[in-house]
Parts: sequence; C-alpha cells; structure tokens
Amino acid sequence: MKYKSVYKKWKNDPISFWSNIANDIIWDRFPETILNEIDNNFYQWFPDGKMNTCFNAVDRNVEEGKGDQVAIYYDSPITNSKKQITYNELLEKVSLFAGALKNQNISKGDRIIIYMPMVPEAIIAMLAVARLGAVHSVVFGGFAAKELAVRIDDCKPSLIISASCGFEPNKVVEYKPLLDEAIKIAKHKVKKCIILQRESFKVELNDQIDIEWNEFLINAKKTKPESVSGNDPLYILYTSGTTGQPKGVVRDNGGHAVSLKWSMKNIYGMEPGEVFWAGSDIGWVVGHSYIVYAPLFHGCSTVLYEGKPVGTPDAGAFWRIINEYNVKVFFTAPTALRAVKREDPKGKFIKKDRISNLKALFLAGERADPDTVLWLEEKLSIPIIDHWWQTETGWPIASNPIGIENMLIKRGSPTVAMPGYEIKILDLQGNEVKRNNLGAICIKLPLPPSCLPTLWNANERYVNSYLKNYPGFYETGDAGYMDEDDYIYVMSRTDDVINTAGHRLSTGAMEEVISNHPDVAECAVIGVHDDLKGQIPIGFACLNTGCNRLHNEICNEIIQLVRNDIGPVASFKYIALVNSLPKTRSGKILRSTIRKIVDGEEWTMPATIENPDVINEIIEVIKENKI
Repeated sequence: MKYKSVYKKWKNDPISFWSNIANDIIWDRFPETILNEIDNNFYQWFPDGKMNTCFNAVDRNVEEGKGDQVAIYYDSPITNSKKQITYNELLEKVSLFAGALKNQNISKGDRIIIYMPMVPEAIIAMLAVARLGAVHSVVFGGFAAKELAVRIDDCKPSLIISASCGFEPNKVVEYKPLLDEAIKIAKHKVKKCIILQRESFKVELNDQIDIEWNEFLINAKKTKPESVSGNDPLYILYTSGTTGQPKGVVRDNGGHAVSLKWSMKNIYGMEPGEVFWAGSDIGWVVGHSYIVYAPLFHGCSTVLYEGKPVGTPDAGAFWRIINEYNVKVFFTAPTALRAVKREDPKGKFIKKDRISNLKALFLAGERADPDTVLWLEEKLSIPIIDHWWQTETGWPIASNPIGIENMLIKRGSPTVAMPGYEIKILDLQGNEVKRNNLGAICIKLPLPPSCLPTLWNANERYVNSYLKNYPGFYETGDAGYMDEDDYIYVMSRTDDVINTAGHRLSTGAMEEVISNHPDVAECAVIGVHDDLKGQIPIGFACLNTGCNRLHNEICNEIIQLVRNDIGPVASFKYIALVNSLPKTRSGKILRSTIRKIVDGEEWTMPATIENPDVINEIIEVIKENKI
C-alpha cells in the first residue's frame, strides 16, 4: 500500500521526511535545523530557515507564470455580487496594502486584528500582514463586543482592520458599533482602525481613529515581502477556553507552509491550476488553512463564498457554486450538508451532470454521521471523505489521503493517521487500550509542522490544557478507538463519554444510531445527572422538512433503535423533538450548554452562538417533557 509506505518512511526518519518536503517551499535560506527540541514540551520547526508566507502564496505563483490564473473566485448571493481576482491582481492589491501598513509603521512581530466579513479584502489584509512579517489575528465577523475586547487585550494589536458590516439572509450585522464598543471596553488602546465601507451599507467614521480603506491606500507604495524565521509566528487564532478566557493558538510561518502545501496534493489530490473550495469562514481555522493559505501555496484557485448552505437562495447553493466554478474538491462541515439534506431530502437540486467535475467531498468540524454520508454517496456518486483535525493542528490529523492512495472508506471513521501524527488510544491511567476499545485519543510528541507550538503568551496554560494529563502526549480532548486496520473512530469529546451504571458509553455512538432514523435530519445526545446511575443519556432531534408523522411514534421508534443497537445498558429513554439545535457560528452543536440547562447548572449564552432564540425552545421542551 502506498500510504503505509509513506507513513513508514516518516516514522523511520521524520527529520529527513520533513526536510525533503520543505523543498516544496521557497526559502530565502533553507533550514539547517529541521526540528529543535527546547524541552519535553516545546519544539520548533525549521527555526533557522528564512522565508515569507505571502511570497509563497502570491509572488511565487506570478513568478512561475500563473499570473493570469484566477486566484480567488468571490461569490456573494447575499449581495448579488461576483468577482474574479487573478494572481497578478492579488499581488498588486496585497503589496500595495502592505505598503500602506508600512506607512503606519507596522513591522515584523506587530499584531493586527482583522474583523471582517467574507470579502476579498479580508484575504488581502491577511496576506499583507504576513508580507510584512507581522502577525494577524482574525476574529469572526460579528463577534460580540465583549469577546472582541478580550482578544484585543490578549494580543494587543497595533491596529484593527474591519468593515462597515456583514450580511446575513434578511439581516445586516453592523460591525462598527460592535468594534467601537470593544475598543471602549478593552484596556489596550488601539490607535487606528481601517474600515472597508461596503457599497450597500456605509457608516460614519471617527476622524480620530478611523481611516476608510481607499483613503488608507493613498500615498502607499508597493512593498516587498520581509524575510522571517521559520518559527516566527504567522497568526494567532482564538479558540474557546473552559475558563471563559479564549486560548490564542499560535501558528508559525515555516511549518505552516510546509504542511499545508504537502496536504493539498497528498491529502486532497489537488494539482496546481485546479479549483478548491472550503465552505467555511475566514474566522475559523478551516478558512485560514483551506480558503486562504493552502490553495494559494499550491497554485490553485480558491472560492470565497459569502452565503449559506440553504436560504441563499435555496438548498441548491452548494451545487451551483461547484458547477459554476468547476470545483474539483469541496470541503465543508457535516452540519451544513445536514441542513441541505433536511431541506432537500430527495436531492432534487442535485444534477449529477452539472457537478461531474467534483471528484471528492471532504467533511470535518464534527462527526460525520453515517446516515448523512450515505445520503451524499447516493446523490453524488463520489467519495465522501470524513477527516479529522483541530484549530490547534491547522491541518488534518487523520484522513483518507486520496493524493497518495484512495483507501477503503469505512463509514464513521476519518480513516488513518497522516504522516507526522502517531496516535495512541489511552485509558485514564495513560495505558494504551486494546483495539476497538474506547479511550482518550492522544498524539505522541513532537507534534508535526503547522501544529501549535504554544498558546500566545501562555506557555503554562498550553502545558496544562494539552500536555499535563498524558506526559509525552498531546491530549486531543476527543474520545474514540482504533480498529485492527489502524482506522481511527472519533466518537465524541472526552467530556461527552458518559458513565451509566459503571459502563462508559459514547454519546456519539448513540447519535449515529438516531441519525439512521429516516425522519431525523440531525440530533444531539448528552449525558445528564442521575441519582441512581450517575449519568443517563437524553436526545434531541430535528425532523426532515415535510415530515408530518405523529411525534410520539417517531420518539418510540428512536428509543427502540438505540435499545436494539447499543443495548438496554445505554438506559436511553428520553428523546425530544425540536425545530433547531443551538449551534456555534462554525456549525458545532452546543452540547455542553444543553447539558448545563438540563442539569440545572449555571450557564451563560455562548458568545459564538449562531441562533440564540433556539435556546428558549430547548428550555421550553425540557420543561414540557419534565426532563
């Protein structure tokens, strides 16, 4: 098997493996030191190498003759606008904006917050910051002022780049008041804000602090990329923390470019010049890695989509984009496709002849339930590939590496570990469990290039959050198992493994069973306190659009399904039907919030929630069903 050969090559000599791959990146000085171990917890990749991320994403493609190729396809059904930006045009815009930043004395190591919607200017800003060797921190557009203020105080930006607004279906999200309030709350005082005035919604600017985007470019001169060390930070991306203080995941320049460039061909099977689409947002890690950097590193065209899976205008939006821009590989979250399936269960919007160019669909962000995967396989007749990774890693931990070998797909599994990741399934004492037994999924140190070297200004917190419980390993926070073929099964977050009368059970396994019910569009199972059994599972499910069967019948069928597949030991007796499930803006179901509500614990409305009104429905359902 080709995959096993590649994986073995890495494991036998990881230094030579990554040194060879590093040759795919343009270096100002090729690194002599591939890996530097500072101590048992901290490592540096390519520390004495010199390079520039923006050069590798933009200039390189122009120098290699791809200047007239489209770099970015921008498509916004919300504003009814489209745009194509070639690599030549992108280089012009990025080098000019970098020059404007330089006029503000922005230089290597300075932090810049980018708080913008899904517009090309957001990518231009990211690349321009990287061009100067500065550090960008993209905050999801429309985040609450308090959350933005926390990030301002943590990374202490020299300036903020934002926009007048973002657009949701039938709604304008005004960024400027949120930004102004965040600046007012924050202890760190920002000196300048660059504001992109969107054509259909302009705001009044504050002359003391705000500069309009086009005015900012006046007197700017195109600037060349600044050389930085391989281990210098490229960006900070905040992920939620259990203490309420977000964790600033740090990404370095060298390792990031090396791993992402390798992943495009070997994991996703892409060739330069082809079109790749990650249906995410630049505020999340998927947007950083696979809307912006990886496709451009590999000389591909990327799609920037300002829209929704459904409602802009219908459940056929994804298929239109794939057809219109000749997308070869599509990558999105299972929750987005569950929304499509719920609205269009028969797949009437899917016309296979119109999407014949689509060769593979990758899923990540949460567990890909087998029922949704089966539906996609039937409707699309292409490989549906679940793969697994985290904000902290920046690229896949486990996948089907179709560029190396198109491996057997096992539904429910993101397939196998990628080179660089040695995965072990450990029990609470740190011992490796037997195959097919549930445990904590851990990765042996050192983590491969592109994974976080630490948290921003928080080395101790980095160790306590990820390395403390299993010395010598990175704790992913996910629970699962590995089968006899080395296939990995990610069942749930470690916190979602419940203990029912002494039996350790996965709520993810129960969700998998429930999602097989023909009337269920999506579901969530949580473990709640029980005086007798310790914890018991309860479920919440949304039905397919158009389902008019009696709810009691459906609930009884679901309970019986779980009893048949998991067994009476699961003690699954409660299922509530709801219109929607509370989710983050990145599509993850807020299971911990639901659990706190059911258990009567103190809870707060999550800052990342997409649909806060849904929480009220959950509360009413809990009261009505006396859960």
